Amino acid sequence: MTSGPEHPDMTTPPNPTPAEATPAPATPAADTAAPARNRSSRNRPPRRAPAGNPARRAGTAESSKRPARPQHPVLEQLATLYPALFGETPKPLKRGIFQDLLAAHPDALDKDALKTALALHTRSSRYLTVVASGQQRHDLAGQAVEDLAPEHVHHALVEVFRRRQQRTPEDLRPKFRQRVAQAFEASGLSREAYAEKVLGRDEEVNALTLEALADVASQAARDEALLRAFHGSGLSPADFASSYGLPLGDVQRAIRRSGASDH
Repeated sequence: MTSGPEHPDMTTPPNPTPAEATPAPATPAADTAAPARNRSSRNRPPRRAPAGNPARRAGTAESSKRPARPQHPVLEQLATLYPALFGETPKPLKRGIFQDLLAAHPDALDKDALKTALALHTRSSRYLTVVASGQQRHDLAGQAVEDLAPEHVHHALVEVFRRRQQRTPEDLRPKFRQRVAQAFEASGLSREAYAEKVLGRDEEVNALTLEALADVASQAARDEALLRAFHGSGLSPADFASSYGLPLGDVQRAIRRSGASDH
């Protein structure tokens, strides 16, 4: 799926040095002592090359010394003005935050620079991770004012998944499906309505999303069967779980999802 990022207003190595350098032509005096040195060298264990890849070690050392990418000056300014929104742990921004900021600081914020800064901010992995968590949007006072649209949460999940998958050999698709399933359940939409909002042109993402929705449907069917057995048993959740060899947490979760009492 290819879509724009969520926005508040829409949303060789060098050859290793030889262990022994080639000796220079010896003087007659040096030749006399050479056999003793050679016998001594035969008794010494060979020198070992340093472990690891020299290029990787050098690259790691360089990357550790590499300065952090400078932040856009307007973002630094916003982090000072609104640390709860733009600080180390940002929050999803309400739609229209651009106009709110210009109105609140007409002389301190340049319109074009602010637009660029907000675009950088809302495309950052740190911000997208917060949006993917499904938190509400916040205004300049730091108050939650509106829910995130399901498609914005899904887009953030997709972007975070793609970026993390590029950095690890681990298959993150199962985790992505689980997160999509949680986002779908939190949306309160039907499967059809949710799919209509979030499916796009990326066939792999579409397939994973539909698998997640199918997982939710299968789990709901299992929970329904479990609840029927539980209510017919007349047992407490703990006794029911013990009798059927089920984790107590699974029984309690099914009861919570149904809204029924576990007493």
